[in-house]
Amino acid sequence: MRHDFYLAWRHLRHHRTRTLILVLCLSLIAALPLGLHRVLDAGEYWMTRRAEATPLLVGARGSSVDLTLGALYFSEAGVPAIRMQEADRIAATGWADPLPLYARYRVQGQPLVGVTLDYFDFRGLVPAQGELPAILGDCVLGADAAERLGLGPGDTLASTSENAFDLAGTYPLKLHVTGVLAKARSPDDHVVFVDLQTAWVIDGLGHGHAETQMAAAQPDSPFGPATVRRADAGLLTYTEITPENLGSFHFHGDPATYPISAVIALPHDVRSATLLRGRYLDEKSETEIVRPLDVTRGLLQNIFRVGALFDGILLLVGAIAFLLVALVFALSLRLRQREIETIYLLGCARLAVLRLLFAEILLIALFAGAVCAAVLAAAAPYASDLARHFILS
Repeated sequence: MRHDFYLAWRHLRHHRTRTLILVLCLSLIAALPLGLHRVLDAGEYWMTRRAEATPLLVGARGSSVDLTLGALYFSEAGVPAIRMQEADRIAATGWADPLPLYARYRVQGQPLVGVTLDYFDFRGLVPAQGELPAILGDCVLGADAAERLGLGPGDTLASTSENAFDLAGTYPLKLHVTGVLAKARSPDDHVVFVDLQTAWVIDGLGHGHAETQMAAAQPDSPFGPATVRRADAGLLTYTEITPENLGSFHFHGDPATYPISAVIALPHDVRSATLLRGRYLDEKSETEIVRPLDVTRGLLQNIFRVGALFDGILLLVGAIAFLLVALVFALSLRLRQREIETIYLLGCARLAVLRLLFAEILLIALFAGAVCAAVLAAAAPYASDLARHFILS
C-alpha cells in the first residue's frame, strides 16, 4: 500500500496544475458552508449576549425589531423618536431605572449616540485613554470608531449637518474628543458618544449667544456721527462650545418634550418588570415596551432560515462540483489508458489500478481538507467582526 501512495503522489506531482485546481475546488466547497456557519454562530452569540444584558426596552410603537436593532445595535435605519418624559415616567413608577439614549445622527459614518453617564456603567464601558465627557460639546469614541476616524483625546470632529442645503438649519457642532473607550467587542465600539444635552444642541434645541458688540462710529454719515450696536451679533449660533461661551448655552422649551430614541429600563426585580410591562398593554399608546431577548430570538430564527436556504444551495453546488470532479477522473482514466495497459503488461492485477486511483483520491481529499482547515483557521479571528458588520450593522 505504501508503494501505491508513492506512485499516486508522483502522479499528482507530475500533474501539478490539475491537482492544484482539484484541491482548491474541493477545499473551497467545504470551507464556504463551514465558514458561513461560524459567522452565524458568532452573530447569534453577540446578538444574544447584548439582548440578554438589556432587560427591557421602551420606544415608539411599531416594529419591535427596528426598535431593538436601532437602540441596541445602532442600525442606520434608526427608530422614531419619543419624548424624554417617557424616561421620567419610568423613573416615577419606582420599578425600574431608565437609561435614555438618542441615536439619530451619524458622524463620518459612525453612529452618534447621546446617553447619560449611567449608560457607561451599565455597559461596563471604561476609557482606555482620556476620560468620559464632562461638559457640553465633549465626546468619547468607541475603540473601533477611534481607529477608523484616526482620532484620540484632544482631537476634534464636526457633527454632520442633517441637510447641507438648509440655510436656516443648525450648524455642525465641533465636538472635543475627551477619551477613547476600551474595546468592548460590541456595537459600542463603533459609536461616538456624547451626553444627551450635546445631542440636543446638535438637534438645534439648545444654543449659545455672543455678547453684543459696539459697532464702529460712522463720522462720515450724512446723518452725523452715530454709535450703534450690532443687533445681529446676538443671533449668531456657535459651532464650537468653549469654556468662554459655555455659560451662554441654554435650551428652550420643556426638557420633558425633547426627543430621545428609546429608554433602556432596568427593573429592580421580576415583579417590577412584570408591573412595568403591564403599563404598556394599551395598544393605543404611542410607546411600547419590548423584551430584546425575545425579539432577538425571533430575528435569529429568520436568519437561520436564510442560513438553511444557503446550506441547501451550497449542498446542491457541492454535489455538482463532486460530479465534475468525478467526470475529471473519468476523463483522466481515458487519457491514462495506455499507462494502465502498461501496468497490466508489467504483471500488475486490476486491483492494483484501483488501489492507485483510491490513493490519488485519498491524497487529494487530504490536501483539500488541510487547505480547508487552514482557510477556516485564518478566517476564525474575523468571524465576530464579519458577524457584527453583516448582521449587527
